[in-house]
Amino acid sequence: MDGERVEIDGGIMEGGGQILRVSTALSCLLGLPLRVRRIRAGRSQPGLRPQHLSGLEIIRDLCEGKLEGGEIGSTEIIFTPGKIKGGTHTADTKTAGSVCLLMQVAMPCVLFAASPSELHLKGGTNAEMAPQIDYTVMVFKPIVEKFNFTFNCDIKKRGYYPQGGGEVVVQMSPVKELSPINLTERGTVTKIYGRAFVAGALPIKLAKDMAAAAVRCIRKEIRDLYINIQAIREPDNHAVGTGSGIIIVAETSTGCLLAGSSLGKRGKNPDKVGIEAAEILLKNLKHGGTVDDSLQDQLIIFMALAKGVSRVKSGPITLHTQTAIHFAEQLTKAKFTVTKSEEEDPSNDTYIIECQGMGMINSNF
Repeated sequence: MDGERVEIDGGIMEGGGQILRVSTALSCLLGLPLRVRRIRAGRSQPGLRPQHLSGLEIIRDLCEGKLEGGEIGSTEIIFTPGKIKGGTHTADTKTAGSVCLLMQVAMPCVLFAASPSELHLKGGTNAEMAPQIDYTVMVFKPIVEKFNFTFNCDIKKRGYYPQGGGEVVVQMSPVKELSPINLTERGTVTKIYGRAFVAGALPIKLAKDMAAAAVRCIRKEIRDLYINIQAIREPDNHAVGTGSGIIIVAETSTGCLLAGSSLGKRGKNPDKVGIEAAEILLKNLKHGGTVDDSLQDQLIIFMALAKGVSRVKSGPITLHTQTAIHFAEQLTKAKFTVTKSEEEDPSNDTYIIECQGMGMINSNF
């Protein structure tokens, strides 16, 4: 069996957890045994961290697969997938490791399961170096559902750094196949909205300050739009620990959603948090693409699995996206091309990511 294993070098390109997420999800979907070496070689603490291990364990459980080398700090794993079943599965990072990254690895797999799935994902809901759960619900969900599936995401409890303790329940039904997407028309920005939140020991004034600073920053560039950023104090029974942050979403006339977000931390001025999120949003609006930097790489695996040609117009291609494309092409028959977009406005740095998907069919239908 060992001869047929696909060998993955986890140290190239982005050199982090994303290589593991994309390659193990595709291994599970395609029934390809996998060996991943040099896991997270590009990181200051190489090897598996708790959230990566939880991600591997949920994939293993989803398909009754076999995982060797699955312990914290391990730099090599061998994964042998089985058949994807539905049902209820739990993944718990036991840290503030991101529930959104657990969702990223599991979601493509349960779409091709034999029956509906319910995933209980535990850890950090608003974590550094990962999309916030609010981003997942407000931006990722409506866009990814254009591939012709739906899911329900119920935020039971929010959890923050360092202890985590959040819980999200994701419910989804399998599909026969995914439709391709065409996101090439940006349209004009029609509304800007968001939420600035505090939880635990922090006063609501902090959320109001973040929101006000964000609005002032956006107003310098966009004068005529109503901006609605709500200041929210998370109910104590729905939040573990102390945290704060903000997410701001711009919606366009063609249904595109682009965002900027930022997390507060001890000693960081709330104005600075608000301005940071606003500046990320404005940067995403400036390049003229239909997706923001955070969504770009998350769409790649779905484009690879879909039947037909998907096209997405984006800003500059991130290293995460290049990495996702590299491993999607290595493991599937999907073919990606990235070309500079022929823009009316030459100052726009936009690209068209095109993918001839492999047309994955769910054999359970």
